Amino acid sequence: MDEKELKRTLTDVYGRLFNRYGPQHWWPARTPFEVIVGAILTQSAAWTNVEKAIENLRKAGMLSASALRQLPEAKLAGLIYSCGYYNVKARKLKAFAAWFGERYGDSLEKLFAQDTGDLRRELLSVYGIGEETADSILLYAGGKPVFVIDAYTRRIIDRLGISPDRKSYADYQALFMNNVPADANLFNEYHALLVRLGKEACRRQPKCGGCCLNASAVAAPLARRFPCTVTA
Repeated sequence: MDEKELKRTLTDVYGRLFNRYGPQHWWPARTPFEVIVGAILTQSAAWTNVEKAIENLRKAGMLSASALRQLPEAKLAGLIYSCGYYNVKARKLKAFAAWFGERYGDSLEKLFAQDTGDLRRELLSVYGIGEETADSILLYAGGKPVFVIDAYTRRIIDRLGISPDRKSYADYQALFMNNVPADANLFNEYHALLVRLGKEACRRQPKCGGCCLNASAVAAPLARRFPCTVTA
């Protein structure tokens, strides 16, 4: 598929997803710092369990970097028990809080005033923050035009037959960032819609009959561009 066709295909995908599901109102959080906490806690966890952990932190008055630094790690682990891997995640939260305080004085304004590429490299140097988590922080907390890649996105792109030649995180990310307008709001909505599709239809055991990208559900010209490798 040439570049022009790929751009058109990714635009069509977004349009069909938005028409089916509408706006997703992501990220579900009250503050940018809460987004950061959620991005760390949601690693290998269902969001419903992350919400319970965040509510525990909120009730305990621990949704700030300074509070997290002062809280003993064992007590923090107890508050976030519901999201799994709570001991490791407690260390990750405290590592971020320590770095955030030392490097930026707990100022989100200073944090997100940094060049996006430089900040991404800094985030990746913090214990417990990988590419998906760093990009979630940049996009959802910082409003930076960085496309987040997760397992749902990889699965959908692979099944549509438009996956990159190599299968690295960076290659999947480039697929979107090179072919979709660099707009944070668009990236936000697009990623959220892919997650919605991945949860409802394009599962490990797919429900192709309910997929708005299924060849039988789309117009013939679009269907020809979607050689999905999965059948119902």
